[in-house]
Amino acid sequence: MLEIKVTTQALLNQQLKEIHIILRDNYKDVKDIGGLSGISGISLFQFYYSKYLNSDVGAEIGAEILSECIDRINNGYNFPTYCNGIAGAGWVIQHLVEEDFVEIDVDELLVDLDVYLYSVMKVNIEQGDYDFLHGALGYGYYFLKRLKNTQSETLKNKYLSYLSDIIQQLDVLSEKDDYGCKWNSILDHESGLKGYNLSLSHGMSSIINFLSRLYPYTELRDKVTPLLKGGISYILSHEDATQDSISLFPSWSTQSEERQTSRLAWCYGDLGIGISLRIAALALKDSDLEEKALKILKRATGRKTKEQSLVKDTCMCHGAFGNAQIFNRLYRDTKEEVFLEAADFWIQEGINMATFSDGYVGYKQWKGKKGWVNEIDLLMGVAGIGMAILFHISDFETSWDECLMIS
Repeated sequence: MLEIKVTTQALLNQQLKEIHIILRDNYKDVKDIGGLSGISGISLFQFYYSKYLNSDVGAEIGAEILSECIDRINNGYNFPTYCNGIAGAGWVIQHLVEEDFVEIDVDELLVDLDVYLYSVMKVNIEQGDYDFLHGALGYGYYFLKRLKNTQSETLKNKYLSYLSDIIQQLDVLSEKDDYGCKWNSILDHESGLKGYNLSLSHGMSSIINFLSRLYPYTELRDKVTPLLKGGISYILSHEDATQDSISLFPSWSTQSEERQTSRLAWCYGDLGIGISLRIAALALKDSDLEEKALKILKRATGRKTKEQSLVKDTCMCHGAFGNAQIFNRLYRDTKEEVFLEAADFWIQEGINMATFSDGYVGYKQWKGKKGWVNEIDLLMGVAGIGMAILFHISDFETSWDECLMIS
C-alpha cells in the first residue's frame, strides 16, 4: 500500500463511506446509463469499494445498478453514446466480467445491440464526428472491448470488420501535410468554430490513443500505422518548449486563433496528450517516443499553483482528483517517485477543496454559467472522486481507468 499519513487515510476512508451512501441513495435520479456520465459508471465505484472492504455491501448495490441499466434498455432506453449511453454501459459490464465481479454471458446480453451501435457509429464517422465521448470513437472503443472479450470467432471477425471500417473512414477524413495527419472538427458548437482539436476527450489524442490499441491486431496494422504515426507527428509539431510556456501544448489549433495555455487535466492539455503519446510509444515499441512522453508528463508534475494548473474543482475530467489518478497510474507503471509526489499533492489539493456545506462529502463541481453544482457520476462527480481515492489507498491491481484511456 502507498505510504500516506494515517490521519489522511482515515479521512479518505470516511469520505469513501459517505460516497458509497450518496451513490446508493441517489443513482436512480441519474437519467443515463453510460460509463462516464451515467449509472453504470457509478456501479464501478460500488464494486471496487466492495473489493477494498472485502465485503459484499458495495457489490450488492453495484449489481442492483447493473440490473437497473438492463431494465432501462429493455424498457426502451436507446441513447447510444459511450459517455452517457448504451455503449458505455456495455463497456462497463464487460470490464466487470473481466475483473470477476459479475458472471454474465456478455455475448448473449450485448450482441443484439451491435447492429444499432454500429449504425450510429457509421453515421457519426461519415459526418466527421469522431469524438471519443459522444461520437464514433466511443463506439469503436466499445467494439474493441467486445473484440477482446467475445468467445465467438464469428463475432471476433465482425468486430474486426467494424473496426476496420472506422479506420478506413478516419483515413478518408484525415488531412495530410508536411506535419503529419490531422483531423478537423467543431471546436465550439455555439460559435461553429472549427479547427484541429489536440485533446484526449474530444480530439486527436483520443485518435492516436485508440489507434495504438488497435495496432497489436495484425489484421488492422497496415491501415493503422500511417494514421497513428502521422497523428503523433502532427501533435508533436505543436509543442512549445520555450522556458516561459506554462503548457507545452494548446488545447487546439486554428488558423485565426492565438495559441492558448491549456489546463492541467485529463480532458485537455499536456496530461491527456502525454498519456496518449506514451500508450502509442508502448504499442510501437518506440523508446524515443516513450522518453518524449515521459518528459512531457514529468514537466506537468511541476504545475502546482492555480495560475499554472488552471484547476478549479475536483472532478475526474478536469479537477484535482483526476490529476491524482493520472499521476498515480504513472507511478504504478513506471515506479518513478516524481509521479507519486505529484499524486500525493493532488490528493491533498482535492481534500482541501471539500469546503461546501451543502456539497456531496463537501465537494461541488464548477459548471460555468450554472455555478457550483453537486454531481455524482464518474466523469464529473463523486463516483470519480471515490475511484481516484480507492486507487490511491489500495494496493490491488486494476485497469478500471482504461475507461478513460488512461491505462
